[in-house]
Amino acid sequence: MRKILVIGSGKSTSYLIKYLLDKSTTENLQITVGDLNIESAKKMIGTHTNASAITLDVFDANSRETAVKNADIVISMLPARFHIEVAKDCVTFGKSMVTASYVSEEMQALDQAAKDKGLVFMNEIGVDPGLDHMSAMQVIDGIREKGGKIILFESFTGGLVAPESDNNLWNYKFTWNPRNVVTAGQGGAAKFLQENTYKYIPYNRLFRRTEFLDVDGFGRFEAYANRDSLKYQSVYDLNNVKTLYRGTMRRVGFSRAWQVFVALGMTDDSYTIDDSKNMSYRDFVNAFLPYSPTDSVELKFRHALKIDQDDIIWDKFLELDIFSKTKMVELDKATPAQILQKILLDSWTLDPKDKDMIVMYHKFGYELNGKQHQIDATMVTLGEDQTYTAMAKTVGLPVAIATLAILNGKITTPGVQIPITKEVYTPILKELEDYGITFKETEVPYLGYNPLNV
Repeated sequence: MRKILVIGSGKSTSYLIKYLLDKSTTENLQITVGDLNIESAKKMIGTHTNASAITLDVFDANSRETAVKNADIVISMLPARFHIEVAKDCVTFGKSMVTASYVSEEMQALDQAAKDKGLVFMNEIGVDPGLDHMSAMQVIDGIREKGGKIILFESFTGGLVAPESDNNLWNYKFTWNPRNVVTAGQGGAAKFLQENTYKYIPYNRLFRRTEFLDVDGFGRFEAYANRDSLKYQSVYDLNNVKTLYRGTMRRVGFSRAWQVFVALGMTDDSYTIDDSKNMSYRDFVNAFLPYSPTDSVELKFRHALKIDQDDIIWDKFLELDIFSKTKMVELDKATPAQILQKILLDSWTLDPKDKDMIVMYHKFGYELNGKQHQIDATMVTLGEDQTYTAMAKTVGLPVAIATLAILNGKITTPGVQIPITKEVYTPILKELEDYGITFKETEVPYLGYNPLNV
């Protein structure tokens, strides 16, 4: 039996483990799922005869090394900051490795060691990053092969709630790490390239600089800029591109309302609130508003943010129940962002029967034979339930398919890498079509820059 070690059995692993189990007999696989919480690992594998669960603490060197040593290939589904210890073990014991996370400096530093041992260290092969890389490079390479020159590339991804489960005024529920949603965009200005001009959007304006995107069958979305679009310039060999912009998708109206939290300072994660444990939600909101002996918290809130009582934004905040006197923060020494996250979890947690949705949208502008052209490519994937989510599907399946391709010698180029070569993306995208993950490509008139971002 060929042994695959999966470290971590969190929300993103359901489809990953199911894929490997489904292939285990025909591919002669034995899957070991290691997690600090062995019950979580056991739940993922059920009673399958080709799988086992073990307790694995990534900080316990002995158990970690033993598990890696006994495997033929390792999948790390741990939080990104924990991959490096596993990666070092993989170098030591000569095992290839797959993760869905961004390549860190520490991981990149292992590139030569991996090459020296002929190991494939595949990273960024989830949804974003991952599916975005592969789908974009397939189109970009196709344009170049027919003699075209890329002049515009825009890419957007959103983890959202499916239309049938979209039942709140924000048109949003948490489908992934809530903390990443609350703190999105912080840590510096968003930067991108627009018509050969470098553009920057500071955090305090990020959610008021959006553009609209229409997806056939799913309506209109809005997108705000990611923090650094320019890091993909060299990765995709787009050094001569005029426009390069990457963003996050939400339903229209979300960003304007979210800007209120930003303006008040409720998304700040850099300091703690005194006596936060004993605060009500109302106390928390009031802490960011001016003192008044006569005006209510609601009135001060609307006045400070210039929100009319009949504005839909006002209804959105009422829906969150942020002015409640009885709901308590119950978090000791919490940052504003941590408190806001707790408040939002009350309203934005997926119900048992809710389904999520992943939406991806690429724009490719190119010149060919003296004319300008544009291709728009869209992908929508819907989840089945709280376990088999669209997020788990679009993260886990690319990881699983890549792992089996490496094990079967179909992906052989050694070193620390991401999925931007034909050797990697062609077979994976082809197989993903069997699971309903497909991109619809449409030729549209070349639109050039978006005036909202100039």
